[in-house]
Amino acid sequence: MLKFYKNILNKVSFDPTLFKKELKKSKKWLNKQEIANLKVWALACFANYRESILEVFDNLS
Repeated sequence: MLKFYKNILNKVSFDPTLFKKELKKSKKWLNKQEIANLKVWALACFANYRESILEVFDNLS
């Protein structure tokens, strides 16, 4: 599933709203280790969305 969400995020990275929506969805399907890996990867690959990434992954819900 992690590879799947990386692929999805690459495809929707043109749209900030869609990107954030897919990040939120990923949290429902990935385990804690995969979520941590996705967060690190997303921050490295999509620095322009840093605030959105941190908001999604640092949110407890």
